[in-house]
Amino acid sequence: MNEETIYIIKNNPMIRQFLKEESYHYKYLYRDDNYIKTIERLAKEKYGLTITNKIENFKNTLNLINAFMSVIE
Repeated sequence: MNEETIYIIKNNPMIRQFLKEESYHYKYLYRDDNYIKTIERLAKEKYGLTITNKIENFKNTLNLINAFMSVIE
């Protein structure tokens, strides 16, 4: 693992938490430094931080506001 990969892990709390929970990914990081991009993608999927998840959450919020407004009327 090179210094840049270590720097990314230390400065990104999402990746650090993911690696604490899924520590077997360290094995792949030691073999391939570019695996950090895969870990970032997997962490975003696990914690619901992908674009599709954000859009879905926004849509749900709008539906909740719409339901609240229809109850007020």
